Amino acid sequence: MPSIKRSEKELKSLYEDFHKHPEIGFQENRTSAIVAKKLNDYGADLIDVGLGKTGVVGIVEGRFPGNRCVALRADMDALPIKETSGVAFPSETPGVMHACGHDAHTTMLLGAAKYLAETREFAGRAMLVFQPAEEGLGGARRMISDGLFEKFPCDEIFGMHNAPNCKPGTFEICKGTAMAGALFFDINISGIGGHAALPQNTRDPLVVAATLVDQLQTIVSRNVAPLDTCVLSVTQIHAGSAYNIVPENGKLAGTVRYFKNDVRDLVQNRMQVLCDGIAAAFEVKIDLKIRNVFNILINDSELCDAYLGAASDILGPEGVSEYFQPATGSEDFAEFLQFVPGAFCRVGHSGSIGLHNPSFYLGQELLPIGASILARIIEKRLPIDN
Repeated sequence: MPSIKRSEKELKSLYEDFHKHPEIGFQENRTSAIVAKKLNDYGADLIDVGLGKTGVVGIVEGRFPGNRCVALRADMDALPIKETSGVAFPSETPGVMHACGHDAHTTMLLGAAKYLAETREFAGRAMLVFQPAEEGLGGARRMISDGLFEKFPCDEIFGMHNAPNCKPGTFEICKGTAMAGALFFDINISGIGGHAALPQNTRDPLVVAATLVDQLQTIVSRNVAPLDTCVLSVTQIHAGSAYNIVPENGKLAGTVRYFKNDVRDLVQNRMQVLCDGIAAAFEVKIDLKIRNVFNILINDSELCDAYLGAASDILGPEGVSEYFQPATGSEDFAEFLQFVPGAFCRVGHSGSIGLHNPSFYLGQELLPIGASILARIIEKRLPIDN
């Protein structure tokens, strides 16, 4: 949109400032304060700060009467990663960086907010949700439990994610099941420590941990049906303190990704069976704790079509696709979809380093594009001719 394009300099300034000052989930105090101030400067009709601890909600009323409300959501949190991207505006917070582009998501929604508050060419209200703690900390659930949808009822909700390694200025969406649900697990092994020269007097948690890592992989290969996609990854192993000591305890941790709840239940059951069986075989104690972190993200088909239409207005029909394959990554936006229908897309940019990498960088040409698509979906879903 031309007016958003004219704001590109401001958008880049905002983005670079957010990038230089990343904040971990539920600690986005500076970010949320800037968001609230900008919404006030832009003329938002209502601003609520504090849902989900550091979340911000803004309301912009259209100039035409209407009883529908459409929500847009952006996440704000960063990751505990030391930046090595080489950008001219690197993180100034040691060990923390925006390695997933949430700084851009926040910026794009602010860009849409400014446009919507200036033009108000829609009937009803636009709801702007700036969510904390998307990166596995449950920020969406926290906002919901704090009464987000009771305080601000809405009819539908739209989200967006940047996509490195995709052609810049391309919009992709997956109808139906689009992103995996996720479990996080912790396995604590209690053995018997002792001298490494006398292993017969110990119950070695390292041997148990190695066996578990191996056996847990058989769940996907031998229990989950081949056409049911599932990923089980052990991502942490901790044990030991010296060369000549068999440790007392060991710990494993990791994640499971799934697209069906019955597959999730199967995997959880098999993990427990394996832990119990290996504990008995090695005469140790194994404690398994599993927690659901993300639900399966299921896009509403009709709203996907609407999103495609909005994106096509900005990028042209050649710039949009509905053939994006389901991703085994997970997304907190799925929690909002448990309560209202919605759609989640991704938009390509010129960055060539993958998400969650210390060298990740974002192509800033995305900023006005994403802001324009977000603003356009409000106009499309809240038309003035109703």
